[in-house]
Amino acid sequence: MAETTTIRISRETHARVTRLAAQRHETIDETVRQAIRALRQDELARDLTAPLTEDETAWLDAC
Repeated sequence: MAETTTIRISRETHARVTRLAAQRHETIDETVRQAIRALRQDELARDLTAPLTEDETAWLDAC
């Protein structure tokens, strides 16, 4: 495992992550890493489905 650090989370959140990791047969680190990846993918999907700004439309029209 790489170097580690500590983050403060509630006991409830810790219990939920621990249960989820166990269900997925993963370490807590792997589960958190996958959750972060999913959040980033969701953000990217929202960005891709958002309407284009006027500047973006103008740039595309210029191509």
